[in-house]
Amino acid sequence: MSIRPYGDRAFLVELEQRIDGAIVDAARAIADAWDARGLGEAIPAYASVVLTFDPARTAWKEASAIANDLAAAPPPPTASAAGRLIEVPTVYDGPDLADTAARSGLSVEELVALHGGREYRAFFLGFMPGLAYCGTLDPRIDAPRLPVPRSRVPAGSVAVANGQTIVYPVDSPGGWRLIGRTELATFDPAREPAALIRAGDRLRFVHR
Repeated sequence: MSIRPYGDRAFLVELEQRIDGAIVDAARAIADAWDARGLGEAIPAYASVVLTFDPARTAWKEASAIANDLAAAPPPPTASAAGRLIEVPTVYDGPDLADTAARSGLSVEELVALHGGREYRAFFLGFMPGLAYCGTLDPRIDAPRLPVPRSRVPAGSVAVANGQTIVYPVDSPGGWRLIGRTELATFDPAREPAALIRAGDRLRFVHR
């Protein structure tokens, strides 16, 4: 684990360079410990955490000392690191469903059963507000990104690529393979918090 300045009001804590549930838990625990101190926002990712602070409220030296303590001795996973279980009601009728099943050597029914038959961890949120990268996908599902991204993917699209699965939170461009859709709003700017999913949460896609 390492730590370094990230601009003039944040630190970047880097954990091991791999995607792993235990590392996601550690990143979430560090973020929770920072949040509990009220220093600023903590932003966890796959294997790193950005710790922000307000220099007008907390001196650099004090913030640096706390960040270094957390990096040197990460706290044990907290209750929030274990995450909530969020059920995502899913209709499996995406435009890439049949092709993704065929390239995986599966029937559509088999792919749907594999995708909906396990829990996924929300590794981190990125690319756009409310988009949670979740894993890991069953390795039998062969789903590289599309060679040419779509210019518009509807909000609520359930997609897979590169061993992970996502729900598009808003209409946007995207290159993941669309296998279904959900009416669950994973991002709503009028809601507090706006993003339904947070890092560490568990997702299960329920066939409708």
